[in-house]
Amino acid sequence: MSTNNLNRPVLVVDDEADIRDLMEMTLMKMGLRVDTAAGVEEAKDKLDSNDYSLVLTDMRMPDGSGLEVVQHIDELMLDTPVAVITAFGNADQAVEALKAGAFDYLQKPITLSQLRSLVKSAVSVSDNTAEPTPSEKVKSQPAPVSAALYKPEPQPVKPVVTPPKSVQSEFNRPLTVPEGLNSLKERFSAGSINPALQQDAPILEGEDDMPRLLGTSPQMVEVRHLIRRLAHSLVPVYISGESGTGKEQAARTIHELSDRADKPFIAVNCGAIPENLMESEFFGYKKGSFTGADQDRLGFFQHADGGTLFLDEVADLPLAMQVKLLRAIQEKAVRRIGDARETPVDVRIICATHKNLEALVESGAFRQDLYYRLNVVTLHMPPLREMREDLGALILYLLYKHCHGNQTYKLSPKAQEALLLYSYPGNFRELENILERAVALTVGQVIQVDDLQIQNAPQVKAERSGFPFDDIAEPDARETTLNHSPIPPFDPRTMQIQDYLDQVERSIIEQALQQTRYNRTQAAKLLGISFRSMRYRMERLDIN
Repeated sequence: MSTNNLNRPVLVVDDEADIRDLMEMTLMKMGLRVDTAAGVEEAKDKLDSNDYSLVLTDMRMPDGSGLEVVQHIDELMLDTPVAVITAFGNADQAVEALKAGAFDYLQKPITLSQLRSLVKSAVSVSDNTAEPTPSEKVKSQPAPVSAALYKPEPQPVKPVVTPPKSVQSEFNRPLTVPEGLNSLKERFSAGSINPALQQDAPILEGEDDMPRLLGTSPQMVEVRHLIRRLAHSLVPVYISGESGTGKEQAARTIHELSDRADKPFIAVNCGAIPENLMESEFFGYKKGSFTGADQDRLGFFQHADGGTLFLDEVADLPLAMQVKLLRAIQEKAVRRIGDARETPVDVRIICATHKNLEALVESGAFRQDLYYRLNVVTLHMPPLREMREDLGALILYLLYKHCHGNQTYKLSPKAQEALLLYSYPGNFRELENILERAVALTVGQVIQVDDLQIQNAPQVKAERSGFPFDDIAEPDARETTLNHSPIPPFDPRTMQIQDYLDQVERSIIEQALQQTRYNRTQAAKLLGISFRSMRYRMERLDIN
């Protein structure tokens, strides 16, 4: 397969719809066409009738094994590279897959960085005419994307083929993910950041067209997917989320990806404008309309004409201003103070608030008609505590950002654990403030836990100093059994069967959340369900 053959589609074979969708979205973002198959037989049918540049197959599927897909490609004498991806991998399976003809063997979860590397590897494997030597076919397992910038202790060698290093393709971008780091515990277990690895800024993975929204957690992937769909429409967007979750960054990203990117983006903090000045600030005024109006002035709407108007903290608008804002949005026109006529404006409205807008509508503090006008599509920004997969890389990225000159900083083991265990009620903004303050206060190059000044920060127990991260984010293999709370027996005289089952399910989910410190992604893994399924169940059962 040459580089040009990447114009042929990639075939993704997996029985889990969520994984197929995520991989399809990621590969399409790389400029590839994608076909999907939900099982072995469907994959064989598609291979019989189509040419593919690359095949990515799961190992275990209801109707067979991914090895059957590999063998089928071999029987058809196709030159299509195939990689096996599985959540139940071991060395024997890796050897078996490689003997069957696979060029790579990876374990789930596979990250954005790994997918990119896999595509590059496929191109390299096909373009390289020399057969790799046996010594070139042994390499350790790639790490999750957020495992950044630490040199791990030597890990047991796993029999995974190393693709040739000479890759010349449109995807030939440098990778920053080291190998052999498989969890948050391992990312920080070295006890310090290696200054030698910090000569260049750490790269936090995201999408190339969304540099403001970084991370590879399922929540952030979903946010970027929705933003990409919203960018090319004109529907008003309501961005919800806690303070510091990046609501304005999301709004700017929508604008930058839209057809209005070359027009103004006007951000307005509705809570920072005095009530008596709101009308003049939003709509402008004519010269002489009131004392002090010595010249004509345009308002926010006219400044944003043709572009996007972002109304931050829209819940703080007084009711009187809400009425005027509603008319301006409905009529797509504004009337300056002192002007007899309205001026048409073409403005896309994006609004945000950290408050519960629905509750404010119910209480009468926010107009219902304006709420429905603004909330056509809702985009929720997840809090940092639900994105533990990205936390390690974020810490390193922000720590480097606040370095002074060539000065590099390390984190003591206790400081590392405090940062990973903290709940961050102020989210990204608070994390950045903590690290900026720590850099300013630390004496020398090692940041101690006291330099962080985190209120009620958990401390490392002395007896566990050799294993400081047993309880962080990813559940330990020893902790995969939930100790269920006693549930009363089912009584058909007083209970409905569905209510009883809901009670059982709620108890199990709540215990999984407690065990993973309310990390929904890790709780879903612990329960053996997808993140989407976890979120649906929590919403249905009203689990906060």
